[in-house]
Amino acid sequence: MSTPEREILTWDLFGEASRDLARAVADSGFQPDMVIAVARGGLLPAGAISYALGVKAAGTLNVEFYSDVEETLPDPVLLEPLLDTDAIVGKNLLVVDDVADSGRTLHLVLELLRHHQPTAVRSAVLYTKPRTIVQPDFSWRETDKWINFPWSTQPPVVAGASSGDDGEAAAVV
Repeated sequence: MSTPEREILTWDLFGEASRDLARAVADSGFQPDMVIAVARGGLLPAGAISYALGVKAAGTLNVEFYSDVEETLPDPVLLEPLLDTDAIVGKNLLVVDDVADSGRTLHLVLELLRHHQPTAVRSAVLYTKPRTIVQPDFSWRETDKWINFPWSTQPPVVAGASSGDDGEAAAVV
């Protein structure tokens, strides 16, 4: 059985992608007052884009949908802590996530935010999949492949595990 072909995003390419997305937002004339990350996948892209746009106000919405590689819960679930919705009234919001795969997470977040009277809500993602039900306003690339993001490719760090190819634990100085 062969391994399916994957889209590989490196740290360097992530830096380019984030700047490209920020440039697309700026070139569109949209000026966000706040960048909102869809956690966890959107945390790093949202931070990079907010820095690139010079937007200091940032927030997060925690949504769980993927339970494993290509396995999802029946529906996206909003997790605590919740965003201070009073802070978004009358603001231009840029919602950032890593990928619009099915689009169901992005749809949930956009609908939730629109109920709290922002001036405008736009969305930006690194990748868009062809099957998404929501077309983001800004997307860096489209792919139908599974994506290896540099922040989630390695397994979680656990106490006592080695951290190197040589099998020796790294020393903390």
